Amino acid sequence: MIKVENLSFSFPQKELYQNLSFTLEEGQHCAFIGTSGSGKSTLIEILLDPEKHLFEGKLEIDPECTMGYVSQFSQVDPSREMTVFEYIAQEFIKIQDELTEIYAEMANTTDMDALMEKLQSKLDAFAAMDGDNFENTINKQLNLANLLNLKDLNVASLSGGEFKLVQVIKEMLLRPDLLIMDEPDVFLDFENLNALKKLINSHKGMLLVITHNRYLLNHCFNKIIHLENTELQEFDGRYIEYNFSLLQTKIELQEIAVAEAEEIERYDGIIDNLRAIATMNSEASRGRALKARVKFQERLEARRIKAPFVDIKQPDMTFGLDREVEDTLAVKVENYSVAFDELLLENVSFELRSTDKVAIIGPNGTGKTTLLRDIFKNDHPAIEVNPEIKVAYLSQLQGETLNDCNTVLHEFIDAGFDTYDEVRAHLIHYGFEGEILEQKIGSLSGGEKNILQLAKVACSQADLLLLDEPTSHLDIYTQLALDQAIQDYKGAILMISHDFYSVAGGMDYVLIIDGKSIRRMSLRKFRQMIYARHFDKDYLQLEQKKKSVEMQIEVALKNTDFERAKVLAEELEELIKQL
Repeated sequence: MIKVENLSFSFPQKELYQNLSFTLEEGQHCAFIGTSGSGKSTLIEILLDPEKHLFEGKLEIDPECTMGYVSQFSQVDPSREMTVFEYIAQEFIKIQDELTEIYAEMANTTDMDALMEKLQSKLDAFAAMDGDNFENTINKQLNLANLLNLKDLNVASLSGGEFKLVQVIKEMLLRPDLLIMDEPDVFLDFENLNALKKLINSHKGMLLVITHNRYLLNHCFNKIIHLENTELQEFDGRYIEYNFSLLQTKIELQEIAVAEAEEIERYDGIIDNLRAIATMNSEASRGRALKARVKFQERLEARRIKAPFVDIKQPDMTFGLDREVEDTLAVKVENYSVAFDELLLENVSFELRSTDKVAIIGPNGTGKTTLLRDIFKNDHPAIEVNPEIKVAYLSQLQGETLNDCNTVLHEFIDAGFDTYDEVRAHLIHYGFEGEILEQKIGSLSGGEKNILQLAKVACSQADLLLLDEPTSHLDIYTQLALDQAIQDYKGAILMISHDFYSVAGGMDYVLIIDGKSIRRMSLRKFRQMIYARHFDKDYLQLEQKKKSVEMQIEVALKNTDFERAKVLAEELEELIKQL
């Protein structure tokens, strides 16, 4: 359906791609991954409108191919006076109205041939969208996403997460040959994220989705496209299988790196000897032995991951404060309430100790961000922040903490660094070096901006970190680095997050929104609740076994015990099949 060959493209200040090649075929649900700023969104723009971009190489798109698009930056238009159902049905209603006009013209025209051609074109378009059943189909999709109760509400009254799902439903129902979605999961709460998973998995058409969400990656896709440092890796299979192939290649490359030259020659000689014996001896078993070994090599070669993708460096992230912290009260919230058009939280009370790591969990639009912002401002009568502690804040609205008009260097001089050399020494740990330091922050990707926020938090030496959706827009490698930095941090953290892996792996307990109040829940009960709602019965146990085996493989590799690593890799492969 779509074929890209030797595509190269660059901006004046940066080369993005060098001879990229990949294909997208009917029925594929493809996840598009890569570190922040690698050019994923730009590549999507090229696919959507090739004429606007001066690229080298070949781009073959079937002229009959239709494309749909869901942007990561879409927002509800408050001026829209239409229901959710009417918004989704817009294109269907539009064609119906056009058909009505054509039928009316037919009653009063002599040029029937032209109208018949126009009529047939509209009828074909309506049929391609299954227009005769659109009302029933819309209701089914809304029900699948647990949004049927919103059907008759004004679209402008939706939360950001609800509107994102409605947009996905709208584009899917138009039945494009290829639907492209750019980070459709950003800021979705876990219930909405699970609804998005259901929509993706039920979609029959071809999908290309930019996402860094570990939950979606593990459960939604059958092809991976990985873009890094101007190069591209294409993999047919699930993300969990892609990671396994990365691990297999890592074992292979490390073994080769420490092997003696004669051992490598000896292994190559086995095949040469078998080939020579098979040539001289027609015995069937000899031929089968050679064929089996060659087939094994071919299978490894077909699944082999390019070396630059095997061990991509994570940011060297740390939040400082590696000293021991005295156990004191950090934040006290007593009878806190917040309301906008309606009361969201009422009489909320809790305390946060100076070493607590806590996640606030709840649906979109329930007042979590307002609560975190009020704690940071420390000017609300129901909130008391210990005056002895320093507080740092990461906002999901990046403009609250970053000045888009500043260059990266100037932003960190404003943050308290004395010299540009100090800024450079700090930011190199976060992947920022060279020309990007002179770029305006407004020109950076969402992921790059969030990494800059984390770099500012890290240099603050704060005792309390207030993190509002810190994993949003972050690539997988930065998410893993953030998880580790949170685990190593000695101070207090209050974090809003819908990333199950970050919460389950790094928090002490959760504060879960229940109606208009907040109650404390142990991490064990939180895990059980999520797994009971969204996973098969044995999934948690299998996933824990998988993590255990992966850790054992890492230890074996550090000890250069490659035989042990290979045995464990076989065990891991069996677990992955069950997952």
